[in-house]
Amino acid sequence: MTTPLRDGSLLLGVRHHGPGSARAVRAALDAASPGVVLIEGPPEGDALVSLAADPQMRPPVALLAHAVDDPGRAAFWPLAEFSPEWVAIRWALTHDAPVRFIDLPATHSLALKDDGEEGDADGNEAGPGSAPGPGDRERALRIDPLAVLAEAAGYDDAERWWEDVVEHRGAADGDDPFAPFAAVGEAMGALREEYGDGGHRRDLVREAYMRLQLRAARKEFGDDQVAVVCGAWHVPALGAGSTATADRALLKGLPKVKSEMTWVPWTHHRLARHSGYGAGIDSPGWYGHLFGAPDRPVTRWMTKVAGLLREEDQPVSSAHVIEAVRLAETLATMRGRPLAGLTETTDAIRAVMCDGSDVPLALIRDRLVVGDVLGEVPDSAPAVPLQRDLTRLQRSLRLKPEALEREVDLDLRKETDAGRSRLLHRLRLLAIGWGEPAAGRGSTGTFRETWRLRWEPELYVRVAEAGVWGTTVLSAATAKAESRAVSATALSEVTALAEQCLLAELTDALPVVMKALADRAALDADVGHLAQALPALARSLRYGDVRSTDTAALGEVAAGLAERVCVGLPPACAALDADGAAEMRAHLDGVHTAIGLLPAAPDRPAGDLSGRWAAVLRKLAARDTVPGVIRGRATRLLLDDGRLPEDEAARLMGLALSPGAPPADAAAWIEGFVGGASGGGMLLVHDERLLALVDTWLTGVPAASFTDVLPLLRRTFSAYEPGVRRTLGELVRRGPAGGGARPDRAEAGIPGFGAAVDETRADAVLPVLRLLLGDPDPDHDHRIDHDNDLAGVAR
Repeated sequence: MTTPLRDGSLLLGVRHHGPGSARAVRAALDAASPGVVLIEGPPEGDALVSLAADPQMRPPVALLAHAVDDPGRAAFWPLAEFSPEWVAIRWALTHDAPVRFIDLPATHSLALKDDGEEGDADGNEAGPGSAPGPGDRERALRIDPLAVLAEAAGYDDAERWWEDVVEHRGAADGDDPFAPFAAVGEAMGALREEYGDGGHRRDLVREAYMRLQLRAARKEFGDDQVAVVCGAWHVPALGAGSTATADRALLKGLPKVKSEMTWVPWTHHRLARHSGYGAGIDSPGWYGHLFGAPDRPVTRWMTKVAGLLREEDQPVSSAHVIEAVRLAETLATMRGRPLAGLTETTDAIRAVMCDGSDVPLALIRDRLVVGDVLGEVPDSAPAVPLQRDLTRLQRSLRLKPEALEREVDLDLRKETDAGRSRLLHRLRLLAIGWGEPAAGRGSTGTFRETWRLRWEPELYVRVAEAGVWGTTVLSAATAKAESRAVSATALSEVTALAEQCLLAELTDALPVVMKALADRAALDADVGHLAQALPALARSLRYGDVRSTDTAALGEVAAGLAERVCVGLPPACAALDADGAAEMRAHLDGVHTAIGLLPAAPDRPAGDLSGRWAAVLRKLAARDTVPGVIRGRATRLLLDDGRLPEDEAARLMGLALSPGAPPADAAAWIEGFVGGASGGGMLLVHDERLLALVDTWLTGVPAASFTDVLPLLRRTFSAYEPGVRRTLGELVRRGPAGGGARPDRAEAGIPGFGAAVDETRADAVLPVLRLLLGDPDPDHDHRIDHDNDLAGVAR
């Protein structure tokens, strides 16, 4: 029996997150039955290792260490079910053997952390918060031991070589359980002789600490009772003839920080390299399958794939599974592999189940090859108070964290959904990005929200960072909102914060935010800033109404801002360049929408404010000193609100497109009037006089000026829906009616239009509109005006 011993101790060099290594570790521990198991990892985890025996603990999980005074300085040590370290922990707990972590303590590694991040030389160890390497030049010199061994064996892919020599070599009865570790240790020894530390300078310090811990364990338990599970790269260093004095000298003077450690759930996505975790593996889902499959791994894998494709309504039968297994095994034989690997199974799936398409393979990779597994940790695991409160809220609101992204529709009229909305908005304010608002597929009213949720392990670090603001989600969000309000310098920043406070229902923070808002609004004289701030206030008033929040003070500030905008906007729109005009046009749209949302105040009727705003729009539409895009937009807003007759709108367009107007200014007017997502295309479709004016002006643009206005016109009309562009083209080809009175549509022969309004057909829409608008009593006297309005809408 070939035993990888160093001074009587059993050294088991592994590849982190390797199922073959995990199976080999379990077999070696069963054969050796050591008295103590030492594992590469932070010693602070010793106090938490017993939690691995808790039935609620389900990998993948990770040890999370963070600095107490700087929670953003953190590091992870992830473990999957197929990680050799996890197998060793479970074996030790099952056999009542002490288990200890022997890597450099987190209190030192966190203190050493800077902008550089370094993975272990084994390629699979260090987390996002790991301590740094020596610099970019030295990083370029670091070697990947597996890549070097694979190249020596004639492989160009280290993953493929490792699968062939380790993962696909099943242990037969009577095989030496220690032989794989002896072979790997010998290979790593040769590499260390050739490359030294391989550019991983920090490993020298880590290995010095490991040797000290190994000596202490030998002294306590005896040489032949110690088993060490560590990255294979470290095995030669642990058996090196270094003295304790030399090792202590390497550790002398290391910086320290006060740290805390706990278990947190991890995900397969975070174990995968492509997700940004540089010390991961390409296919955690595949490795988990290899580790858990009792037999016929390829057949079982093909069955999983077939089940997934069937769930997605793909026609996959048992015959497909049989043929895919045969093809994968044939490919493995032709390529000289001991067993069909991920490459062969993927090629077979593409050919047999996907008809040669790579599109379904993306789903298979995401759901199976990588996987969407999210681990669990027991409630008894240490956590900061804020994390405990968040966990309590997640359970009470039945909003479970999940690794797979999903959309959640919330009806704010329901208490549970309203609570979920408050929680998600509070977390966003605390920079804990569990959820992001999304465009809903249903109603867009203020009583409904759609969120896109996805839980990532890094959010535990964000929770720890936010813990400085308070011990509960509510208190932390309130404290942070108050702090941001006091430190804010821009008016728009405070108005956005006020909106967040209302959405998150932070009533205690609102007085501080409102005082800051009033102060900033009084000092800011920039009309652009005021116009930019007003829409958020208007939205806040709507949301406050839905959540039954007192917004009287907010309404006063909003009304005051609106009046100041009405006074200062006309002078601010004069003599603007193209970029300034485009920016001001956006402000114009925002203010127009906001004023329509502002409720009436006792001393400021809503109608009076909207009337003042209409007067401002008329000034902008009539002034030659105002850029064309703003004049055109003001004209369109007045027309849409019914405050400008169609004949007057046609007159203004005629003036803007007259031969004396510069072509560029005329094109800008058109963009303001019918451009963007304002429905201008449908306006031209249904009002042929306006279309005729545009067509006449465009055909009369001089050739020298046409190329100058073409990009602007293309940008204007390219925003229309394809059907609208097609209809406009047909109308122009047929020849729209000229200016003057609108022709009778029946006489013009326009398909789909009658000679006049059909009153009977229009009235038939009233019951449906009444049902949609919630009007159950159409015959009551006070409904007469409402019915007239509905009839107008129907017609």
